[in-house]
Amino acid sequence: MARTTPAGSEPATSGRLRDRLCDAAVAVILDEGWARVTMARLADEVGVSRQTVYNEIGTKSDLAEAVVLRELDRFLAGVVRSFDENPTDLIGAIRDSARRVLEYAQDNALLHAVVSATHGADTELLPLLTTHAESLMVGAKMVVAERVQAYDVPLEPDRLETGIELVVRLVLSHVMQPSADPATTAADIAWVAEKVLG
Repeated sequence: MARTTPAGSEPATSGRLRDRLCDAAVAVILDEGWARVTMARLADEVGVSRQTVYNEIGTKSDLAEAVVLRELDRFLAGVVRSFDENPTDLIGAIRDSARRVLEYAQDNALLHAVVSATHGADTELLPLLTTHAESLMVGAKMVVAERVQAYDVPLEPDRLETGIELVVRLVLSHVMQPSADPATTAADIAWVAEKVLG
């Protein structure tokens, strides 16, 4: 049954509507898979017109990216917190960031649903995390690079950028295909980061 806004209440702001639409999409993905997500269904779930959904989100491909990038924001919130808690220890910040990200990924139902999708249209979300993960990479590298500026790293800017990208790619690869528990993997990533960043 469609959820509607009570009569007389204020309409949702654009940001809140976008979140509600993403929440509805995630619920369908978890229950039935990406193939069952339609703009008409989201409109019904949220209690708005289908045109409103298109106006707010765009295409179904845009919706996929919005859902994935919103999850990225949640992952990156942990990264920011880790750097804030380790203001004088870059390697400690990277280790703590990696652990937080991997723990969050371990318990993330949406990530598991996307990664485990093996058939038909349900695989449409997977390239956003793998072969077409430019948005993920750019967002993650930007956050880490901004935080790393606060530390004294003895590298030229281009080498530092390369080092950050290597560490970010390493973390994302373990998000997609874990090889050990988060703490162990985070310690290994921190060791690599220390060798690369100095």
